Amino acid sequence: MTNHEDIAPREFRGPAERVRKGLLVVNTGDGKGKSTAGFGVVFRALGRGYKAAIVQFMKGPWVAGEIQSLERFADAVEVHRIGEGFTWETKSLEKDKALAREAWDICLRLLREGKHDVYFFDELIYVLKYQFLPVDEVLEGLKLRPPLSHVILTGRDAPPALIAAADLVTEMKDVKHPFREGILAQPGLDY
Repeated sequence: MTNHEDIAPREFRGPAERVRKGLLVVNTGDGKGKSTAGFGVVFRALGRGYKAAIVQFMKGPWVAGEIQSLERFADAVEVHRIGEGFTWETKSLEKDKALAREAWDICLRLLREGKHDVYFFDELIYVLKYQFLPVDEVLEGLKLRPPLSHVILTGRDAPPALIAAADLVTEMKDVKHPFREGILAQPGLDY
């Protein structure tokens, strides 16, 4: 066959018209790339002239390249980094819970204000996994988002109630990782 015409016998069963709706997006799973995918959406939105808000839960003192790049979009993006690192680093369960609550309060304020087109709550799913915040409370809070705004949540082990509430769920799967060969995270690739 020399021409590239698609002759497969099938019918398009998708929607007849485009519907605009703010989506709840969940990036979960044990593989790498959950936060990276979220930042990709933020950069795509900024490229379209939209405004974004980012709240990072459980982030330690190191600064990722994405955050440094976002400084160039200071007029269109609001960034909040809360926490002292991963739970195995902090050693203070009560402080971790208090910081998770502080970060969630910022999320709620941002959603109520409704000034952004994309809300990225990075690592929020870990907060749910460790039961620092109740899933039902978070699901109720997410209803505050403006109807056409998107919310992106990341972290391993998304609870079933969150998956059911989401419009888009992507599970990253770990097939092979250099960490198992003793290769640590690298700037520019991993952070």
